[in-house]
Amino acid sequence: MATYLKTGISQEQAAQNSAQVRATVEGILADIQARGDAAVRELSEKFDKWSPESFRLSEEQVQACIDSLPRETLKDIKFAQEQVKNFARIQRESMLDVEVETRPGVVLGHKHLPVNSVGCYIPGGKYPLVASAHMSVATAKVAGVPRVIACAPPFNGEPNAAIVATMALAGADEIYCFGGVQAVGAMALGTDSIAPVDMIVGPGNAFVAEAKRQLFGRVGIDLLAGPTETLVICDEHGCDGEMAATDLLGQAEHGPNSPAILLTNSEQLAHDTMAQIEKQLQTLETADIAGRAWEDYGQVILCESYEEMVKVADEIASEHVQVMTEDPDFFLDNMTNYGALFLGPETNVSYGDKVIGTNHTLPTNKAARYTGGLWVGKFIKTCTYQRVSPEATVEIGEYCSRLCALEGFAGHKAQADLRVQRYG
Repeated sequence: MATYLKTGISQEQAAQNSAQVRATVEGILADIQARGDAAVRELSEKFDKWSPESFRLSEEQVQACIDSLPRETLKDIKFAQEQVKNFARIQRESMLDVEVETRPGVVLGHKHLPVNSVGCYIPGGKYPLVASAHMSVATAKVAGVPRVIACAPPFNGEPNAAIVATMALAGADEIYCFGGVQAVGAMALGTDSIAPVDMIVGPGNAFVAEAKRQLFGRVGIDLLAGPTETLVICDEHGCDGEMAATDLLGQAEHGPNSPAILLTNSEQLAHDTMAQIEKQLQTLETADIAGRAWEDYGQVILCESYEEMVKVADEIASEHVQVMTEDPDFFLDNMTNYGALFLGPETNVSYGDKVIGTNHTLPTNKAARYTGGLWVGKFIKTCTYQRVSPEATVEIGEYCSRLCALEGFAGHKAQADLRVQRYG
């Protein structure tokens, strides 16, 4: 039976926090719906102290951001972006259109069609998350989305040059500098100056995730990607306390409500990791954030076997799962609930976050039980069609007529009967 050597805040406290977030977001979205641009400007002034003449950046402003970056920085951005695009292209090529004759004269098929417009949210108020622009904008463009708009909040009182450059290089058609719920709401609902989109994608804090949840139905969303979660699964053969601690704190620094969980079958490794965390927090530059996250949301869980570790890991259904054990493939073969797996000590979540090519927008808050992360297929609708010959419509129509009568659908039955009479 699993033993908890450390737990985070109570479920009751977490639920109370969620209720407060829901109420705040409801009010903001209602205000944007009613007042449009005026509400967006007031919210931007309130939360970001930001009220430019236009939230949309001009071509000159975008180019100035690109020109301001060192050549090496642009080279790094382009390298990371090409890795994301390349894997997205490979995924897109795996999605084949289908057309098949299932019975004589009955042709069924499907086409993969990109959505027409997407709004990409790129977090950037606390950290300028350049990589999120690759993950959303570049992937949408590989999918073939005609109109991709992108929003990121100001950073230190101005558009972040690296984020803006990355959006532009990824192919964004419109670039805006504002953030938070007001950005998500403006893209989804539309204002006098922003045409609404069909889909909203991108990670964010708890407020951004809640805004996407409340807007779902009016627009599509990729998934509910809230505060970062990480689960480190390790044993004494695949990892040591220093590495486990580094990898837990490396994701806990995302925010003070970012869960970081250690799952192990070694009590010694568990205690070594907790000691290393306290040691590393003495020198980590982001210790104020990572330390609070570890204090409030960190957990250490001790299991007896690999099988029990898989069971607990699937119950947690973490966004990121880093496996550093003697046999990491055991978890690849047996786990079913996770956003992304990182197998072996040679890789880590930071690679996936920034550069390796897999998408870093992943399910949180147990959503990995029913969805994977953002990928090129999220921007594509699989739409079916059918074509029937005169001879086949008689056969299919007779079956359909009887089945419609069974259900009491007279109008449906008439549709089938008409074809049988016309073509029989």
